[in-house]
Amino acid sequence: MKLTQDQLRAYARDGFLILPNLFSPDEVQAMKRDLQRIQDIDTDHLVREKTGGIAKTIYRVHEADGPTASPVFHAAARAPRLLEPAQQLLDDAQLYVYHTKCNLKTAIDGSVWQWHQDYGTWRRDGVPTPGMTTALVMLDEPTEMGGCLYFIPGSHKEGHLEPAFDEATAYKFWVVPKTQLLEIMERSPEPVPIVGPPGTVVFFDANILHASGHNLSRHDRWQIYVVYNPVANRPADVANPRPDYVRSTNFAPLQLGTDTITDEVHA
Repeated sequence: MKLTQDQLRAYARDGFLILPNLFSPDEVQAMKRDLQRIQDIDTDHLVREKTGGIAKTIYRVHEADGPTASPVFHAAARAPRLLEPAQQLLDDAQLYVYHTKCNLKTAIDGSVWQWHQDYGTWRRDGVPTPGMTTALVMLDEPTEMGGCLYFIPGSHKEGHLEPAFDEATAYKFWVVPKTQLLEIMERSPEPVPIVGPPGTVVFFDANILHASGHNLSRHDRWQIYVVYNPVANRPADVANPRPDYVRSTNFAPLQLGTDTITDEVHA
């Protein structure tokens, strides 16, 4: 799948690009079935909510090995409809998956993610530049009541913003300081909710400011993030690196697969 010049310009301008219905309902259901299976596995590749033990985040579903390995996500990460647009957006054919992360924002219990840039964390992983892109695949229909993602359009042009470490949440991560965030919001377009039917894919820049709210609805909001990084932008060695399931050490360039992804589930 190839993006048009208009789509490439929109991504450069806004920092994100929405591609509706890139995956079929059957493919989405195959993905959800595999995530349901993986939730029962006891592994550090899976993070649970602080209360209730409900699965919150599942990592490393794109590889062929490991406790969270998933044939359908392994195929999807290499499918032309994801890999080719990522190669275009990064202007590089030699990409690997930095990590996959499945966020399972369950009804009522799904928690907040504060305003942040992804590169705020990845820079500390040793990644030299923010030249990365993330493909978000919607597995449920996100809504504002359900804690959908919000982007500040064009905020990737702010460049890297030195983050502060937020310890107020159970998962603890690097966020944009409030004073600086408010200044950027004052001069930026209003944040936009990222919504769409299941199967929608959203590519977004590593420096775009984004956040999501609490899931106040009765519906789950599941989605997966596939992060693509050029092999040439692989992280440098750092002291006490994060585990392989969040900072992959498999730097082999991805080989383009096919757009048939669900057959592998039944192989």
